[in-house]
Amino acid sequence: MTQPTPPSDPRMSLLLNWLATLDPNIGLQIHSLAAASSDASFRRYFRIQARSSTLILMDAPPPHENCRPFVDIATRLADVKLNVPVVWAQNLEQGFLLLSDLGPTTYYAKIQQGLTDAELQPLYRDALSALIQLQTASHAGLPIYDAKRLKNELGLFNKWYVTVHCKTQLEPAVLTQLDQVFDLLVAHNAAQPVVLVHRDFHSPNLMLSEGGQYGLNPGVLDFQDAVAGPITYDLASLVVDARTTWEEPQQIDWAIRYWELARKQGLPVPADFADFHRDYEWMGLQRNLRILGVFARLNHRDNKAAYLAHLPRVNQYVRQVAARYIAFKPLLRVLDQLDQVQTKVGYTF
Repeated sequence: MTQPTPPSDPRMSLLLNWLATLDPNIGLQIHSLAAASSDASFRRYFRIQARSSTLILMDAPPPHENCRPFVDIATRLADVKLNVPVVWAQNLEQGFLLLSDLGPTTYYAKIQQGLTDAELQPLYRDALSALIQLQTASHAGLPIYDAKRLKNELGLFNKWYVTVHCKTQLEPAVLTQLDQVFDLLVAHNAAQPVVLVHRDFHSPNLMLSEGGQYGLNPGVLDFQDAVAGPITYDLASLVVDARTTWEEPQQIDWAIRYWELARKQGLPVPADFADFHRDYEWMGLQRNLRILGVFARLNHRDNKAAYLAHLPRVNQYVRQVAARYIAFKPLLRVLDQLDQVQTKVGYTF
């Protein structure tokens, strides 16, 4: 029996028609189709009961989305034994995938429910181990996350956070100083060793997994935008999470654990942790400046106001790094101007 399709949702008609063509031995129960989640893109997800398990349907409407990278990256990550969805069926032209279900609970949801430190730490040690595995996967042929792309993304901060969200026009001299800061930041980050970069390796995309293809925790999702880029990017995503506040001692603890695992694996990280710490902090600053712009755009352009709740946290992460390095003082002054913080003059003896 087929569900009635709302006339305002033509994608659902296409989806149901495609499901009707699949192998009946899968045992799909169409009446069980229910929304699972959506994300900041045009993609959305449904959960459906099959003969022996639940499955996930990805709806990625062309021309806005493309399922081919998802299939490609899923194969690369499965090759290094990460717990990623298995593709049961695909219709790349229409933008549909039928995937194995890695479970209903994300790390983020579990954290929101409340975790003791004894419960939290094993989850994040699993995530750090998974990140090491991910970085051993082939990045051949992936889009390059180079200096040009990194610099272009920082433009989101100026356009959407400064100008649109904060309703501020910076003076030309200030813009010049800010651009110089961005050039320094980009040059440093683009010079880091290159690995496969998930780009959103953080709590909403890590699943609590009690099984899966390889029985490993966490299950990893939302990797279709993977690139070949700086080795510290995904660690910054995890440790300086835009949706969850981690205090600096916890950030450093996880960064040290990652660094030790990476050296043991033979990944190209600096031999001195102090050098590595600067690399990952500067990458985190880059990412969080971009996120301020992205979240502002999601609110003002796409009417997704929920992202505004995370801006103060991301702002604080940016300030944490900007206040530590003299090179970023012009950025700190811009943040003070945007936040209407009075600059204090002091003396150090």
